[in-house]
Amino acid sequence: MTVTLGPILETERLILRPPETADLEPWMAFSADEETMRYIGGVQPRSVAWRSVCAAAGAWPIRGFSWFSVIEKSTGRWIGRLGPWQPEGWPGTEVGWGIVREAWGQGYAREGATAAIDYVFDELGWTEVIHTIDPENVASQALARRLGSTLKGPAKIPPPFENLVAEVWSQTADEWRMNRAR
Repeated sequence: MTVTLGPILETERLILRPPETADLEPWMAFSADEETMRYIGGVQPRSVAWRSVCAAAGAWPIRGFSWFSVIEKSTGRWIGRLGPWQPEGWPGTEVGWGIVREAWGQGYAREGATAAIDYVFDELGWTEVIHTIDPENVASQALARRLGSTLKGPAKIPPPFENLVAEVWSQTADEWRMNRAR
């Protein structure tokens, strides 16, 4: 039985929905891929990836928001996770993204992040969105720029990732709306 604990957002090519049981295996495969995990905490063993999926799913009823599973409409395939994220001690209200390597370069991260940012500003009432990005992750920096965010400075990430190097990119809801109107 599948129970959806949050909203379902649709874009032209994507369905964004809270994680479900069917997402466990592809999420764990994503978490085991060295290249996809290079800038987002490193490869996770299955046991840690399982906890990650469960934390994302559990945050929906507890916080009222969390990662969305990204589903490719044309195939029904799980291709990543993205959306609002703010675990305890996080440096701000984040919309982040992570897409499977096979789907890189197709604009899915931008399409999904745009829908997620609209959602957090319009439905959750956030006043700012951040992206915590490794300084070497030029692809995510470029996406943050395309989304209208600017570099604010170093990020302090809470345990167990306190040793990760990250920078905060951000924009306000007003900046987002002004950029969207253009």
